[in-house]
Amino acid sequence: MRARVWMALGAGLLAGGLGWWSAGAAPGPGEPTPSAVAAAPALPASSASRAPYSATGLRQRDRRLALAQERLERAQETLASYRQATVYPPESRPLREHPDQLRPFAPIQQSLPLRRPGQNPASGVHIVTTQEKVFASGAETVKLTVAAVDDNGQRLALTIPRAVAFDLPDPRQAAGRPQVAIDFNDAGLGADLLAGDGTHSALLAPSLQGFADYAGTVRVQVELNQDGRSGMVSFDVVYQPLVPAEWSGIRESVLNGSLVFDLQAQVRQAGRYVVNARVVDARGQPLALLTFNDEVGTGAQRFRLTLFGRLIRDAQPGFPLRLQDVEGFLLLPDQFPDRAMLPRRAGVVYTSQRYALDRFSDAEWQSEERSRYLTEYQSDVDRASQDLAGLGGSGP
Repeated sequence: MRARVWMALGAGLLAGGLGWWSAGAAPGPGEPTPSAVAAAPALPASSASRAPYSATGLRQRDRRLALAQERLERAQETLASYRQATVYPPESRPLREHPDQLRPFAPIQQSLPLRRPGQNPASGVHIVTTQEKVFASGAETVKLTVAAVDDNGQRLALTIPRAVAFDLPDPRQAAGRPQVAIDFNDAGLGADLLAGDGTHSALLAPSLQGFADYAGTVRVQVELNQDGRSGMVSFDVVYQPLVPAEWSGIRESVLNGSLVFDLQAQVRQAGRYVVNARVVDARGQPLALLTFNDEVGTGAQRFRLTLFGRLIRDAQPGFPLRLQDVEGFLLLPDQFPDRAMLPRRAGVVYTSQRYALDRFSDAEWQSEERSRYLTEYQSDVDRASQDLAGLGGSGP
C-alpha cells in the first residue's frame, strides 16, 4: 500500500515538473508559443506533411534541389550532344572534324638534333627530315630527304658519307638480308628536285632493292657530317609486297537522298578493306571525309562511299563536288604488317555532276544503335525531371 502511494506521489511530481519546464522555457526563433499551439486547430495529416521547413531543413532541401537540377541538366546535355553528334553516319562526317585528314599524303617532317647514338647533340645544328609515307606495298617507292639548318633555320652544308637499307630484326622473319646502299644526293638527280639547295634526297624502292619477297620494316640508316660533326638519322618503312586490289573506274548516283560514289576495283585477295576519301566543293572548301569499311570478295567489286544527304543540305556546298586523295588497305589480322596498301590516288580523282540541294534528303541518320541510345538518354532525362519535380523544383 505504501509503495503505491509513493509511486503516485512521484508521478505527480514528475508531471508537475515537466509542466513547469514547458511553461517556463522560451520558444525558439520562429517557433509558436504554447498558447498559440493550444489555440490552433489540428491539421489533417496531408496538411501537416506540407508544414514549413526549419532553417536546417530548408538548407538540406535547397542542396537536394541543386543536385537534382544538376543531374537533369547533365542528362539533357548528354542527350542533346549525342543527338547532334549522330545526325550524320560514321562513314560520312564533316571534314572539319578531322583536320589531320585534310592532307593525308603530305610528307612526314621531323626536326632532330645532330648526334650519334649515345652521344650529346651538336650545338646549333638541326637535322630536318621528310618521309613521303610509312606504309608501302608492291612496286611503291618512298621519297626521303635530309637537310641541316642552324638555330635560325638557315641551311648548313651537309654531307652524307653512307646510307644503307636493311630489314629490322624480327623473330617471325628470316634474318640476314644484306644491306643495300641508298643514294642520297643534292645534285638534282633522281628524287632530288633542285641541285645545290642543301636538301639531299633519295628514293627507297623495296621491290627493286632486295625486299620484293619481304614483309616487315625496312630501315634506312643515314650517316651525316656537318662541318666535321657527325650524326645519324633513320627512316622506317613498313613494307608489304602484296597489292590486294587495283582501282578502275568511278560511278556516281543519288540513292536514298544521298550522293553515292562507287569506286570500282579488281580485287585479288578477299577480306576486310578500309578506304578513305575526301570531298571538296567547287570553292575548294573541305566538305566531308567518306569511309568504307567492310568485307569484300575477289573479282570485280565496288567500294561504296556515301556522302550523306543531310550533310550536303547543312553544308550547302558549291557544285560540282570533287572526290580526292583516296587511300585504302586490306586488313591482315594477327600478323605484321597488319595491312596491305592499295595504290594511293592523290589529288582530284573524280568530279561530280551539278545538283540542286533539294535532290538530297534532310533527314537525320537512323540506326538501331542510335535509336537505342537516344531512348536510354531520354529515359535519363525523364527520371531526373521526375526527381526534381518530387522536390518541388522545375526543369530549365
